[in-house]
Amino acid sequence: MKIIRVSTEMELSEHEFPEGSYSRQNAVLRELIGNDCNIYEHVLPERLYKEMHMIGQVTNVPGQCVSMLVDEEGLYKRSRSNLIGSYLYGTDVHGYPVMGNILIVGEKWGDEGIDFCGIEKSVFESLQQQLNDMISAFKTSKEG
Repeated sequence: MKIIRVSTEMELSEHEFPEGSYSRQNAVLRELIGNDCNIYEHVLPERLYKEMHMIGQVTNVPGQCVSMLVDEEGLYKRSRSNLIGSYLYGTDVHGYPVMGNILIVGEKWGDEGIDFCGIEKSVFESLQQQLNDMISAFKTSKEG
């Protein structure tokens, strides 16, 4: 199953959720976030659920619930603001921007509780389309 990365340049890319141990998965996720990400933060951005109508609680279907991963230390690095991540996070309301690239991942029930995974196919397709529409609108707004 796939996950979504949105860069600070508002470029959307899709990636396979990494296989292997938690350690291996975390290393790949940090690498996808980039900018020497050592620790990522698990974020449940309100607009992802209220405006984009994604499911924010784990269900019996792996990857039906989605969440966002961001660089925990992004504010302390020379990272650029992520307009899409910041919008989803509500930066315009509380003033705390999301810095650096973001990942949107699925969640599932695992042996020890909730685990990250790829996004379920129909959820992925809907989310990808909505994010692409949002990116187009943001780019148009910046140009105008």
